[in-house]
Amino acid sequence: MAPLSLEYSTAADLGSVRAFVRTQALAAGMSQARTELLMLAVNELATNTLQHTTGGGRVSLWAGDGQLYCDVVDQGPPRTFPRPMPAADAPRGRGLAIVEQICDRVETISGPDGTTVRLRLHL
Repeated sequence: MAPLSLEYSTAADLGSVRAFVRTQALAAGMSQARTELLMLAVNELATNTLQHTTGGGRVSLWAGDGQLYCDVVDQGPPRTFPRPMPAADAPRGRGLAIVEQICDRVETISGPDGTTVRLRLHL
């Protein structure tokens, strides 16, 4: 499966991001349950892009070697993984920790196009 991408720049685009992820993941053979988890993870990353960076972002998905890969690219700083789960009474900060719990592997890559958070899930 060749990478397919979708750009987003406003909160109104989040529904399209989730629909894009759903369509591509199911087409790659991912189960409905794993697809729902991937949609949650990507929605969290895209929401963070819109809240904490400028210029929007891009989501790309492709499959290979029994895995689904998903890149979320924005102009934000590199994220660090692993992430501890914040205390129950913390007002914020759970999103990236949840993303890490949902996905089989999460890594961050910085380059000239911005910062990429790469998610991997076994099909």
